[in-house]
Amino acid sequence: MEIKTKDVLKRIGDLEREIEYIKRDLMHLAEKPKQKPSLFGSVRGGDITDEMIEEAKKNN
Repeated sequence: MEIKTKDVLKRIGDLEREIEYIKRDLMHLAEKPKQKPSLFGSVRGGDITDEMIEEAKKNN
């Protein structure tokens, strides 16, 4: 069986592309998760009424 240069180069190109995909996936995994914004300490608990919570639910 004869291996053609063209076929070998195509396989190398495919492997290079696959390695780049793996690198990209690893970089995404290594990123720190973004912290969710928090209102902790920004609003006093007594200031929020049930009506305000219901209205906020409707607006989302």
